[in-house]
Amino acid sequence: MRVLLLVLTGASLAPIPASADWYFRGTPNQWAATPLEAISANQYQTCQSFSSGDASGGPRFKIDRDGNWNESYPVQDVGVESNQSYLINFFVDSNTITAEPIENCGAVSEEWFFRGTPNDWSATAMTSHDGMLFCTEQTFADNDPRFKVDRFGDWAESYPQADYRVEDNQQYKICIDSQTKVITTELIQGANSEPPAVTATPAAGFYPNSQSVTLAVNDNQDTAPKIYYTTDGSSPNTGSSLYQGEILPASDLGEGADLVVKTLAIDATGNQQEQSFSYFIGQQAASGDFREETIYFLLTARFYDGDSSNNYYNRDRIKPGDPQWRGDFKGLIAQLDYIQDLGFTAIWVTPPVENRSGLDYHGYHAYDFYTVDPRLESPDASYQDFIDAAHAKGLKVIQDVVINHSSQYGLRDHVWIDRLPTKYYVPAGSSQGEISNDPYFGNLGDYQSAYRDDNDNSVAPAWFRERHSSDPDGITPLVDPKTGTTVPLAGYDPNRFFGIDAQTLDPSWYHQDGFMSGGDWENPQALQNKHMAGDCIDLATENQNVKDYINGAIRQYLDMGVDAIRLDTVKHIERDELLEYVNNWKAHKPGLFVFGENLVKGTGFGSELDNDNASAVIRPWWYTRTTQDPANPNGGGDSGFSVLDFSIFSTFRDNVTQGNFGGIGGVLGWDWVYGDATKLVTFFQNHDVGPDNDFKYRYGGNMGHAAMTYNLMWTNRGIPALYYGEEVMFQAGLPQDIAGATDTIDMTGRAYFGPYLDDKATTSQHPLYQHIKRLNQIRKVVPALQKAPTSQVNEWGAGISYIRDYNNGESYAVVGLSNANPQTMTVTGVRNGTYRDAVTGNQLTVSNGSISFTVKGYSAGIYVLNGPGKIGTDGEFLR
Repeated sequence: MRVLLLVLTGASLAPIPASADWYFRGTPNQWAATPLEAISANQYQTCQSFSSGDASGGPRFKIDRDGNWNESYPVQDVGVESNQSYLINFFVDSNTITAEPIENCGAVSEEWFFRGTPNDWSATAMTSHDGMLFCTEQTFADNDPRFKVDRFGDWAESYPQADYRVEDNQQYKICIDSQTKVITTELIQGANSEPPAVTATPAAGFYPNSQSVTLAVNDNQDTAPKIYYTTDGSSPNTGSSLYQGEILPASDLGEGADLVVKTLAIDATGNQQEQSFSYFIGQQAASGDFREETIYFLLTARFYDGDSSNNYYNRDRIKPGDPQWRGDFKGLIAQLDYIQDLGFTAIWVTPPVENRSGLDYHGYHAYDFYTVDPRLESPDASYQDFIDAAHAKGLKVIQDVVINHSSQYGLRDHVWIDRLPTKYYVPAGSSQGEISNDPYFGNLGDYQSAYRDDNDNSVAPAWFRERHSSDPDGITPLVDPKTGTTVPLAGYDPNRFFGIDAQTLDPSWYHQDGFMSGGDWENPQALQNKHMAGDCIDLATENQNVKDYINGAIRQYLDMGVDAIRLDTVKHIERDELLEYVNNWKAHKPGLFVFGENLVKGTGFGSELDNDNASAVIRPWWYTRTTQDPANPNGGGDSGFSVLDFSIFSTFRDNVTQGNFGGIGGVLGWDWVYGDATKLVTFFQNHDVGPDNDFKYRYGGNMGHAAMTYNLMWTNRGIPALYYGEEVMFQAGLPQDIAGATDTIDMTGRAYFGPYLDDKATTSQHPLYQHIKRLNQIRKVVPALQKAPTSQVNEWGAGISYIRDYNNGESYAVVGLSNANPQTMTVTGVRNGTYRDAVTGNQLTVSNGSISFTVKGYSAGIYVLNGPGKIGTDGEFLR
């Protein structure tokens, strides 16, 4: 059963007095005035059975104040289905109508369903005696017991947002108030007369000092339960402060680690229960040094499909059988062992926030920063579940974040961007209803929406909101308020449906400077004030309301347990402004590692320092420093923000992919310009760029050349990141993103990876899989490979050598790498002592500050002072 929700327009949007008389007028009563029944001061109701309509049109109705047509809602008649009964509600304060289809008007009732661990998340109908309170009794086992209450039995509307957790091995009476959506749980007393359970929200654990804890007793009695508490771990007594199901403020709890709150709950019948909750009050610090990690980067929607019910086709580039939204958190949870077996310790996921655009599967077109996209979640596998599952395996979570821009839909409930509903778009030479673009039949409106609408923004104007929940076929005439043209109209300006007029944007939320073109990409003013594309609308990140909106969302995800942030489109935000955001997040979670993408195709050190075509103020190193002089990196310290190493990456097309190391040493000689080069994130390819041709393709060359690239990344300074599928040369040689006019995602580097994960026995035997796995094993054991700067670099094309010295000899390694041909190398100026090669186990003693060794083709010599010797098993390359 679905509810038709209509947001109304009329002569006035002010609340209507509850004392007014309201009437139903429509085709069932030949437009006469039938009084609505007052359910409350705010709600009026009627049940009506509709036939096929009248001579003027199909079944429809309006709500009329005073029954005289002086004031009626909405402007357009509400259209409904023929031969269907509806329970119609009118809400006075919000000018809202709901029309709920029911079997017949003699059987008006709501339906609510219990779904949880006791019934394997199936739908169990709840019962009601008054049509308002719906209840069920359920017995929970010890299998992480939890539940939700589902409005329709189809997950279209469920409460609460996160699973409701209860105690193991207990029986509860569970009720929901259908009006307020408040859920109560009553512990059913057994023979041992257990007292009612005390709950705390949020659950015991990390507790930000900006929040409060709600203490309550689940006894479902008319008399409010009494809660006595202490905060020092001693037993509470009736002499302590009294709260009756109210909020316990942070100020009462104080600040400090491992705080214990003890409560004594007394219900209306005198039953008592004492319970303890442990909290950490204050900021939650990030754990560890992120240089110890290695990163596996994936597009969540393209990695592994764990739940086909949330799959979704975007309206662009459809490939039947391969929905763009295919992978999800359930699938990712199922494949954590795969990522861990490869040896990675951190997972970088694309932005999980709710997106809107014609091709938004990647997550970079945000519509609601505070909501996880439902196309990634399942009832038993939320984003929170993924974070928890990763942490349970010792894996860290890096969340990709975009603060530079939103989608062209604005931001839900905050700002609307002027456009027409997509369902009214008709291509030139066509007619409405003739779209045949599987599964977008009829029109391009969202095929999963009952009203084919993809814009549920509550701050849209009334004329737009009315069409949000009406006219799914897109045939009722709509006048474009901007031009006066009536749609649907074949060939009418596509920009009114899919584009924006920058001049009409709300300046409190967006810049109005137009779109990027030509030389704008090397111009700081244009980069930071113009829109990148029609679905990347440049947010006015300098405005406080934008800062508050974005920072509040990021802090929400940090509180969920996100361990690090990757920040998109860095150079599109002025540095000091960007650092203000980063520092806000780091203040909330001290020690947080944040790195960003400042894309440059070239070494990119800035015209003030090197032969470059743009200023350093848009180059990667600038954002890692606090200097105000682009010609003097040392004029300021480390900003605490790191970047992806595009400078080294940009050399790969011409060196390692061709089988040589030429030019690597020259770029490493610029490490001094960064705030801390050991925190750079290094990569061979990602979802935007690759080392082949014009930096747009996945690597498709010699496998050995890839192996020597990984040898460099895993032994050089920085934190290595691998893009999903590199371990098997997935989609080798194909464009990273859609390139041609008819390309679909399966033809790119963003293809679905599932078949490789369904056959892990084969996948895990790929030579590069085993190669990367061993590199991870080696790097994990040698701190110098994780944290030391790179020094004494010597490269000669066929080989390269360097030293990694961490904390003045605390961990020390001499590294030599070769191309396809064996290389013998001598490194001088090293510490004396006993060295053991982590690749071969070979042992050498140095007494004169000079070490010599031979490295086989495509292999590495990693001679560690006082090292453990050989780490891992020989493979095709490391041997």
